[in-house]
Amino acid sequence: MKNLSIGKIRGLQQVANEGGTFTVLAMDHRGSFKQMINPKDSESVSYDEVVLRKLEMCSELSKYASAVLLDPIYGAAQCISRGALPGGKGLLVSIEESGYEGGKESRVTRLLTNWSVEKIKRLGASAVKILVYYRPDLKDLARKQLDIVKLVAEECQTNDIPLFVEPVSYPVGSEVTNPQEFARHKEEIVIETARDITALPINVLKAEFPADMKFNKDRDALLKLCRELDKTSRVPWVLLSAGVDIESFCTQVEIACKAGASGFLGGRAIWQEVMPMTDQAKRIDYYHTTVAGRFQRLNGIVNRHGRPWYKKYGASLDELAQGSEDWYQKY
Repeated sequence: MKNLSIGKIRGLQQVANEGGTFTVLAMDHRGSFKQMINPKDSESVSYDEVVLRKLEMCSELSKYASAVLLDPIYGAAQCISRGALPGGKGLLVSIEESGYEGGKESRVTRLLTNWSVEKIKRLGASAVKILVYYRPDLKDLARKQLDIVKLVAEECQTNDIPLFVEPVSYPVGSEVTNPQEFARHKEEIVIETARDITALPINVLKAEFPADMKFNKDRDALLKLCRELDKTSRVPWVLLSAGVDIESFCTQVEIACKAGASGFLGGRAIWQEVMPMTDQAKRIDYYHTTVAGRFQRLNGIVNRHGRPWYKKYGASLDELAQGSEDWYQKY
């Protein structure tokens, strides 16, 4: 059984719902957010427009989520200071720069300049999130990415705040023009990535679904892959949405939770159709009806099938940290 520090336990409690599972609204997108608002000219989308859209989304959808993931540029401070994020709602904040260094086949994650774990903890966030592009088969590049995760993980230990890590795979070589080949390799990539990333002192893995359902629709095979992912991950894991359609995401969340996942951390699959809408009233109505319905459906799936995060450690919540009379003196 793994002992967790008291600050990390508290942070995970804040991000989870009462049942110990995660139904987190992801809206920390930046460049891709602008692209969704105006696909023809994303550079014309202003700072104020992005902030407005994030305030709308947080105000309308946070009530359905166990926590919200925001970025520091357009979202975190704005949603806190303007009351869009309720004071009792869990908050994750991203630490990485949007995009990556290197070419499309050699992606290196960058940390935001003048931003840190200490600042994220200081603003009152419940957890830190980092996205890393990752191919376990590209050994030298993988080592660089693991070093970045390790650096952030150590800062999270120092500041006693949980770390969610989101590894994202991508095609290389002949896979770039052959999606079926990439899909075939992805099953192994996602599982090996979980092995590498969760060997580090992180707290929750935000995992890709370990298959492409365009090419693999066998539910028994998909469940087997997710069980292998669960067995490989040393920490609780949640599913990311990767912009798939909502029906596919609901299916993926159900399969993943039946295999041991503790919920989802989803974004575009839930709300992407709202972004091109220029009429605010129509956007708000769409949130109230369609998007709210999607979130409630996903919550139902997680409530029925998700595993509480602390059970991944083979413990009840009150067994994770061993207290003593003088704990505060050693803290």
